[in-house]
Amino acid sequence: MNLIEGSHTLGNVRRDFPEWHLGRSPYVFWGLDVDFPAIRAQVARAAAHLDGYLLDGYGRQPHVTLDLCGFPCPSVGRADEFSPAMLEHQCTALRAACVSAFEIEVGGLSSFSSAPFLSVVDRGGHIAAVRDCLALGGDARLLGDYVPHVTVGLYGGAWPAHEIGARLASFSAGAGIRCLIERISLLAYQPTEIGGPLTCLANFSLDSGEMRWFRELS
Repeated sequence: MNLIEGSHTLGNVRRDFPEWHLGRSPYVFWGLDVDFPAIRAQVARAAAHLDGYLLDGYGRQPHVTLDLCGFPCPSVGRADEFSPAMLEHQCTALRAACVSAFEIEVGGLSSFSSAPFLSVVDRGGHIAAVRDCLALGGDARLLGDYVPHVTVGLYGGAWPAHEIGARLASFSAGAGIRCLIERISLLAYQPTEIGGPLTCLANFSLDSGEMRWFRELS
């Protein structure tokens, strides 16, 4: 699967984006924490295979983005903000849905226009069930056609799509890596740093319905 649109990839640049974050921090989203040794190794192999094409310094741990929350605030004033009440609404929906632990498979190398990724297979449709719970007012905040994936890095230039496609096709992925998903995570990053590391704020246990906090949401 190759989702590169147009004749070239989209190059990313390492800079602050104050026009987006407006001094707000952190940016928060829901995801699957798949920072397991086998997946870390596969991401590293894929990044090495694409050496020379990727933006330097990508430091995010392996994860599958489920949906976006935004910038936390006591009450919502902008479309990219979310409140404790919105978070509680999501947790209530998750508990009511009773989605149990499930298995996914992380596999081959593919690409969006801006970033290469490892594909994710969820044969039971559990990711879709979880995302339904996270959608506020029936609408997901993550716009566009949703494709579950594990990002490998970000392209550092506008490379010819045919050239990238050939490099992707020559990657030997091997057997898919199976992962048991027992929780979903509330993750955050500093918006001033592109591709910077993630911080886990809390984990929601699919079996118990409990939210375990590690850091305050501020």
